[in-house]
Amino acid sequence: MSSESFRVQGNAKLSGNITPQGAKNEALQILSAVLLTGEKMRINNVPDILDVRKLIELLEGLGVKVERHADEEFTFQADDIDLDYFASQKYLDNAKRIRGSVMLMGPLLTRFGRAYLPKPGGDKIGRRRLDTHFGGFKKLGADFKFDESGEQFFLEAEKLKGAYILMDEISVTGTANIVMAAVLAEGITQIYNAACEPYLQQLCKMLNRMGAKIQGVGSNLLTIEGVEKLGGTEHRVLPDMIEIGSFIGLAAMTQSSITINNVSIPDLGVIPATFRKMGIQLDIQGDNIHIPAQDVYDIQNFIDGSILTVYDSPWPGFTPDLMSILLVTATQARGSVLIHQKMFESRLFFVDKLIEMGAQIILCDPHRATVIGMARQSQLRGIQMSSPDIRAGVSLLIAALSANSESIIHNISQIDRGYQNIDTRLNALGAQIERIRV
Repeated sequence: MSSESFRVQGNAKLSGNITPQGAKNEALQILSAVLLTGEKMRINNVPDILDVRKLIELLEGLGVKVERHADEEFTFQADDIDLDYFASQKYLDNAKRIRGSVMLMGPLLTRFGRAYLPKPGGDKIGRRRLDTHFGGFKKLGADFKFDESGEQFFLEAEKLKGAYILMDEISVTGTANIVMAAVLAEGITQIYNAACEPYLQQLCKMLNRMGAKIQGVGSNLLTIEGVEKLGGTEHRVLPDMIEIGSFIGLAAMTQSSITINNVSIPDLGVIPATFRKMGIQLDIQGDNIHIPAQDVYDIQNFIDGSILTVYDSPWPGFTPDLMSILLVTATQARGSVLIHQKMFESRLFFVDKLIEMGAQIILCDPHRATVIGMARQSQLRGIQMSSPDIRAGVSLLIAALSANSESIIHNISQIDRGYQNIDTRLNALGAQIERIRV
């Protein structure tokens, strides 16, 4: 069976303006939350990407009425849900293909008293436990069963009851799922060690507009007073901070002058400061970021002169989804950096492709890589490679655009899962990326 690949011409010089898509990770939470009410939900800035399209298909299968007003604007109404469908084999088969389907469980459980889910798919980036989700549901009073033979999860509860929940890990999707379950539970729920990413704050703000009572939004202690029902509302998804970081890295690697429009600066946290530590010049112009063409960018050292270490951590720390982008960007910097990917154990394995392209990287272990920047003394070489996950795929695309010759990137369905029409959007800036079948 043939699959799509990218043929990428190196030596790219890009210029112009680009607008980031709506945030994938927020959209998956927001779309799951439409199941919490029978009233109309109008959602704007929904990214047109594979994972979001699959989740919308799942919602339609459940009986949610979906109306598309424009490319990125939808109305959803979950007033007639087919509970038999979500116990069907078709639902289980479809839900298995998308990791975001796990966030349907909280809304289905709290509103309808039961939820089923197959073991979800997604990126091959190491183990991603679901214990945090199910532990929270059990604390709220749900009965939980796991069918090992069919790899299916079952949850049931007549009525969820508020509880004190100390999260064993700061999971964004886990926090979102438990919040959605708690808003219709009986009594008060407290979630401590909650994730506080902007996308989770967006979910909480939207739920409050629907009639939920959530306090502590933006902190790691959420207090939720359950209500009997929620109403409809309108919501706009934030721009995707991962795309914004990807475009910053792309501009630096290809010595291009790019302006990223409408980035929602207050919601970017330490992302701009971290790229500046890599020596990349960023000019903030209102709500836009301009990255001028730079011959060389110098990685800063720590104050005592030691080599810079960048590591991922829960918000407001640096997001793990941009570690791959930061790593590839460092390959052409002047100086060295230790990239410490703490949260996933397989996300650095793509560096073997960069090494094959000529990058100077020492993979210390599954979590740490030292990058010795080449300061443009030699270009990366174009090669054939395969995308292992969404973020590594775009990192390899950035490397290919900066290389001295043509590259082929296989398994680009991984890239399509998280980046909307990335080839046509970058081609509009001057890239030469061709979608081919092999």
